[in-house]
Amino acid sequence: MKKTIQRGLFTGALVLMTALTAKPTHAAVNYQALVDADVRKFQGFFRKEFPDVKFEDFGDGVYALDEDSRKQWKEMEEFPPYELDVEAGKALFNKPFANGKSLASCFPNGGAVRGMYPYFDEKRKEVITLEMAINECRVANGEKPYAPKKGDIARVSAYIASISRGQKVDVKVKSKAAYDAYMKGKEMFYAKRGQLNMSCSGCHMEYAGRRLRAEIMSPALGHTTHFPVFRSKWGEIGTLHRRYAGCNENIGAKPFASQSKEYRNLEFFQTAMSNGLKFNGPASRK
Repeated sequence: MKKTIQRGLFTGALVLMTALTAKPTHAAVNYQALVDADVRKFQGFFRKEFPDVKFEDFGDGVYALDEDSRKQWKEMEEFPPYELDVEAGKALFNKPFANGKSLASCFPNGGAVRGMYPYFDEKRKEVITLEMAINECRVANGEKPYAPKKGDIARVSAYIASISRGQKVDVKVKSKAAYDAYMKGKEMFYAKRGQLNMSCSGCHMEYAGRRLRAEIMSPALGHTTHFPVFRSKWGEIGTLHRRYAGCNENIGAKPFASQSKEYRNLEFFQTAMSNGLKFNGPASRK
């Protein structure tokens, strides 16, 4: 009896000691829930500011806000200026490399993968964009990368976007590393910079739908869904990161390099804010 009691006391002591010395456990952080809360707040802002605009139309940029501009844009889209670029992009996508492979060898689903990008690579701990993946495929197969802002990179991206139309924007943020990249993009979106001390949010949230100089400012919601774009100002098709650089220059800020971590994180954040919309690129813009 005494031994039984002693064994019981010993066991109880061990349990008590384990409880006292064990490190406290913390509930896992649901990073996607934090992002989803941001998305609701961000999209709610535009729904409130533009109650007559259908959610799905925000993918059309400024043409969702101004009826006259929308009519002109619709007419232009009947004979889209990027049509030849899409055809050229298709040829480049299927053109064999010196080793016999092609860009088509790197992408599943026949290349209809726009909805997969951007994403956070958990092994590499960085954001991967579509244009980055295109060039990495070329380099991995012994080819030179395309110039990052325009030309062939934009043409291939336009082809992939065209066969991916209708895919839903659904950016996932599953880890602390992914959330850190997202937060860096968020910080860049809201931070003021340059000689004009302006931010992305200042132009495309506070001034969305208003005229600055001769242009109506586009809403940030849906910004990334329709790239690459053929801009009349450029006279050619270009990438999202080319547009980022142009925005920085317009406010007197030094632009980052295309496919820099800064711009990839910004794209990651901006695309997440458009979760629920559909990819509808390529597109034409002024």
